[in-house]
Amino acid sequence: MRLLALDTSTEYLSLALYLDGRVLTRELHAGQTHSQRILPLLRELLDEAGLAMTDLDGIAFGAGPGSFTGLRIGCGVAQGLAFGAGLPVVGVCTLLALAQASDADQVIACLDARMGEVYHAVYRRQGDAWHEAIAPGLYKPEDVPAVEGAGWVGIGSGWASYADALHAAYSEQVASTQPDRYPRAQEIVALALPVFAAGEGRPAAEAAPLYIRNKVALKTSERAKMAGLK
Repeated sequence: MRLLALDTSTEYLSLALYLDGRVLTRELHAGQTHSQRILPLLRELLDEAGLAMTDLDGIAFGAGPGSFTGLRIGCGVAQGLAFGAGLPVVGVCTLLALAQASDADQVIACLDARMGEVYHAVYRRQGDAWHEAIAPGLYKPEDVPAVEGAGWVGIGSGWASYADALHAAYSEQVASTQPDRYPRAQEIVALALPVFAAGEGRPAAEAAPLYIRNKVALKTSERAKMAGLK
């Protein structure tokens, strides 16, 4: 199976090609230049593999949560490429991709959502699969849901931006943190592989971002005004 995976949900741009067990990757800090850099970087990756888009079997993408603009770019690129090459798509939760990268069995994944909030989800590994203990949600760092037990691993930029609040929330339950990790295409393709193998890839028209945050397009001032009206 030959799969392309991409993620533009954070300031990083991440691409991966899965080629029957071998994985080629490209990653860079794109800031706000994802739309300008993703297609040239993809062409470079395909040229290295000696492939065209029509040689692939599917496209996986980081569906979110994450940057509103980044998610639109990633979803739009995945959808456009899939339409053009007649390929199925699979959207993968970016918080689950963080869990996959953690090398741990119980994970509290947090991405900095800006505006004093975090995207948060909790996962436990069961065999080769992940169980969603707490579904992805948006929280103030001091209001994240409780978890049971100890030995948890915290991962993602939320643990860098709101370390004090998150450590206070989980006290002695967190054994270690990986605050510098971000969603990567190589984990996204690993999670998407069994979905494609089961023939469960979706038509390109069904590619959609996972935003979580309501009124995501509002400016900070508009959000503050709405909060004052409640």
